[in-house]
This record gives sequence, C-alpha cells and structure tokens, in this order.
Amino acid sequence: MVSSTTTTTATVVVRRRTQAPKPNSPRTPLRNSFKSRRYYSDACCEECGSGDKAAELLLCDKCDRGFHLFCLRPILVSVPKGSWFCPSCSNHKKVKYSGFPLVQTKIVDFFRIQRSSESTQGLSEDGQKRRRRASSLVMSKKRRKLLPFNSSEDHTRRLEQMASLATALTASQTEFSNELTYMLDMAPRSANCAALEQGGMQVLSKEDTETLNLCKNMMERGEWPPLMVVFDPQEGFTVEADRFIKDLTIITEYVGDVDYLTNRKNDDGDSMMTLIYAADASKSLVICPDKRGNIARFISGINNHSRDGKKKQNLKCVRFDVNGECRVLLIANRDIAKGERLYYDYNGYEHEYPTEHFV
Repeated sequence: MVSSTTTTTATVVVRRRTQAPKPNSPRTPLRNSFKSRRYYSDACCEECGSGDKAAELLLCDKCDRGFHLFCLRPILVSVPKGSWFCPSCSNHKKVKYSGFPLVQTKIVDFFRIQRSSESTQGLSEDGQKRRRRASSLVMSKKRRKLLPFNSSEDHTRRLEQMASLATALTASQTEFSNELTYMLDMAPRSANCAALEQGGMQVLSKEDTETLNLCKNMMERGEWPPLMVVFDPQEGFTVEADRFIKDLTIITEYVGDVDYLTNRKNDDGDSMMTLIYAADASKSLVICPDKRGNIARFISGINNHSRDGKKKQNLKCVRFDVNGECRVLLIANRDIAKGERLYYDYNGYEHEYPTEHFV
C-alpha cells in the first residue's frame, strides 16, 4: 500500500484507453456502426478540405460528406454511438440552448434542494461559523488541507449559477445527481472497494472528509459553488469560475453511474472516469455520467501536447479512499480568478487520452 501522502491521480477512460481491440490499420477512417465496413479513399473534410488524418475523419450517414472530429464545432473527441449526421443534415443543427427558467421553485425542485429558509436566504450563521473554523484550522496548523468553496453572497446570482447547470444538463438529457449511483444492471456498491486499487490509494484525512461533507451539505441547502456553465461554439458546454477560488478548494466530486470497466470497453462515451484501477481487471470500475451527473462532466480537459495548453490547467483530479470507498474529486491546484475557465488533465498517469485537438 502507498502511504497516505502519495497522490493517486484519476484518469478518464474511453475506448482508446482500454484493452479493446485496435483497428488493423491506423489509416482506416473512423466510422459509425453503419459505415464500419466502408472505406472512402477520396473522402475529404468539408471544413479544412484535407483528406489527411483519415483515422479522425467521420462520415455523415445521410450525405456521406466527411468531417474531421477536431474540425467540428463543438469539437468531437470520439466517434458518436450509432448514426451520426453532419450539421447540415442534422435536425438539431439550429438547436437553441435556451436558458433554464430563473424561477426559484423550479430550480429548487430540479436540484432537490431542501425546502427551508436556509435554501433561499443564503448561508446560515452556523454554516458561516463552520466554514470560518475550517479556514482557521488550515492557517493555524500551516498544513495543506482541502478548503470548502465559498458560495456567492448574492442569492440571485446563485440562482443564475444553478440555472446555467440546469440548462446544460437538460440540453444533454442528463439527470442531476451529486452522488455516485449504483444501478441494478451495473456494478453494485459493494464493488466500490478502495482496497482493490492496484498499488493502494490515498486515504482522505478526517479533516478533509469533513470538508467534503460540508460542501455536500451546503449544496443540499442551496449554498452553491461559484461556478457558471457557459456554451462555447468550439468547446461546447464548459465551466467558468464566477468568483475568486482559492488554491486547494474542492470544486466538485465526479459522479455518475458506477459500472465495471469490462462492460464499457467498447463504449464511445468521452466522459467516463476511472474509479478503481484494480490488479484484477474484472474488478476495475468507471464512472459514467451520461445519464446522471453533475457539473463535473462539463469541465474541460487541457491540450497536454502543447505548452500553452498545459498552462491553462487549474484543477487536479484525484482519487481518494473515503471510508473504504473510492471517490473522485476535482480540486483547485492554484488560485483561480473570476471569469477563468476550469481545466484539468484528462490523462492522469496513462497519457493515452487523445487531447492534441483540445483548445
């Protein structure tokens, strides 16, 4: 087992990063299921006009025109499941990302916030005291402990932050969840055993566990993290800091449905996250936020192939043993200014995730 001070970095898992069979030829174009046996040697990208990088050229199932994954807007990082239609042929080409109604009752119901005066009137005095104690504890001991987020004091602004996430979740047809979920046809909760991690896993300290629980309780009362989800034509939905965020602040927990990696080897999803990397591959777990999830699924990855891309990283993704179970946290790894977009490295220690086309 590793010591409690050794960091175990989380990694995002997609089909390319598992032990799924690889294509026979790297020049074979990417295809959806209906065109997997067809090869268009003269196919070119409609955006850049090039036929290069055929392994990243996607054909429309209606018009047969080609598009590089990285030339589409927003960029696609993997081949979509089933049929795919280009922007011209898609019935959703003019989709408007209309905002979620800025109505308190609708937002409270959407996020299942506790209905009390605290959920609508900002931080309670008790919550403020607990948060000050947590901060003073860090300063007095001069140790690097995790910090709870500081929600916006403006009640209306908090509603706008929550509405922005509700907009993104609704547009992506994702149900809000702030916890790991265990479905009957997937991995059971008993499978989430941190002791299975190959090489051991860092144990979250008692103080940091209390901070994590404090963040969860604050959100249940409507005291929201200062984050805004925005839609970018190139990156799609992405997340910005809506106020100054201090280094080591807990941004969010990565959540979703927990499943065995063996069940997801051929899954095209680009948002799966490693939960447990076990010595016995059949016991490795991933988090799948495609049906249930929170703001974590909209936080962008960096282009770790470029120096400028690496400079944008302001979060770290770390897996912790919390009371015997694995949990994945996104944590600020430096001070983050208001308006700055949030980025973390999708790769962790494997360095196989294809991020060269990320902005």
